[in-house]
Amino acid sequence: MALTTLDAKTALVVIDLQQGIVAMPTAHPAAQVVTHAAALAEAFRRHGLPVVLVNVAGGAPGRAEQARPTGNFPPEFTDLMPELNPQASDHLVTKRTWGAFTNTDLEAYLREQGVTQIVLAGISTSIGIESTARFAHELGFNIAFAVDAMTDLHLDAHTNSLTRIFPRLGETGTTQQVLAMLEQTRA
Repeated sequence: MALTTLDAKTALVVIDLQQGIVAMPTAHPAAQVVTHAAALAEAFRRHGLPVVLVNVAGGAPGRAEQARPTGNFPPEFTDLMPELNPQASDHLVTKRTWGAFTNTDLEAYLREQGVTQIVLAGISTSIGIESTARFAHELGFNIAFAVDAMTDLHLDAHTNSLTRIFPRLGETGTTQQVLAMLEQTRA
């Protein structure tokens, strides 16, 4: 399903566009993802809509077959990309799990702001974005995915999320489509 509308109170949620994550090899150029996410953030701010910037500063405990970090990361790893131009009005969320809702104040903040829909962007498509989207869907939020403002460490995982998972959770569109929809619904 293509992007059809944005709710009157839609928030942008940008996942893990931080120094340590952006430096990793990704399926699509991370610089382009950051540029698209920054354009979305600027537009949401201009329209007086909430912008949530999420970083990850640890990992959930537990066993897994693939090695993954579970402790705290070095400070520079968690620094948000300067292109996002963080503002005092932005809501910052630091997570220690894949999804941005678990053990954070994200749901409370969105409810307090009257948000009924979120637009998701960031890295990584199949982990942080998909986990956040699944939880948002279960909580009853409408979801839009800015598909060119996200990427993954693995192309096959990215493609699976975009083609099989996201259409079941919400609507997809490009950054340009989201920006046009913002202008159209806010005119």
